[in-house]
Amino acid sequence: MTKPRTDSGPRDVLELGPTLCVGKLRGASQARTAPGPKVGAALSRVDPRRWTGAAAERRHRLEPLGSPRHAPITGAKTNPRKLRSQRRRSRYGCWNHLIVAPLWVAYDANLGTLLRTCDAVGACLAVPRTEHYRKALTLGDTLRGRRPCIHWVAPTKQEWLAEQRAAGRRLLAVELADATPLPRLGPAREPTVLLLGHEHHGIPDQVLAGVDGCVESPMVGWGASLNVAVAGSLVLYRLAGLS
Repeated sequence: MTKPRTDSGPRDVLELGPTLCVGKLRGASQARTAPGPKVGAALSRVDPRRWTGAAAERRHRLEPLGSPRHAPITGAKTNPRKLRSQRRRSRYGCWNHLIVAPLWVAYDANLGTLLRTCDAVGACLAVPRTEHYRKALTLGDTLRGRRPCIHWVAPTKQEWLAEQRAAGRRLLAVELADATPLPRLGPAREPTVLLLGHEHHGIPDQVLAGVDGCVESPMVGWGASLNVAVAGSLVLYRLAGLS
């Protein structure tokens, strides 16, 4: 039988018919062997916490489905490099299907958070072309030049909203009103604009009168409402079909 290498630490050798699998063990003092038909028994005698790296993945593949040890090993952080390789390498174009419009949001931090949420769910961000919003997006842009599509609201908010209605888009507002509870909100099947209001005053009454519906997040605590960026992010994930 092939002898395990000894120059890089002790290893465990498992013979699977014509295949020879080698995996590192932490604290192992000698090589162990097991005949092919008893692979499951041989693996069950090895503490799974001592398997690391490729050896842990190999052991996971060798276990039959339904085995109590078949569950993935938990407690380890995701490798950032591997995670980035599975994500989009460049920013996506304008899908023009889901647009979040924080037209009355005042705080810079909330706009930065919404920018990240739009990137995560594939939505566009619509904001007025003013110095306040330009500065807020510059400060909150942590995507290194890959921020999502931004629609500049002009010439006025009311005229822009009228254009969205004329284009056939559904207007939804995140507001404490006669609203649909968030758990009952389904994915957006048609182009949708999500309106977010001021942190203290909400969405103006004259705008609420013309929307197609409102959404609210159920709450059991003392707070009257959620942070506008948190509430908007929760609704965006529901509309995108990701939660």
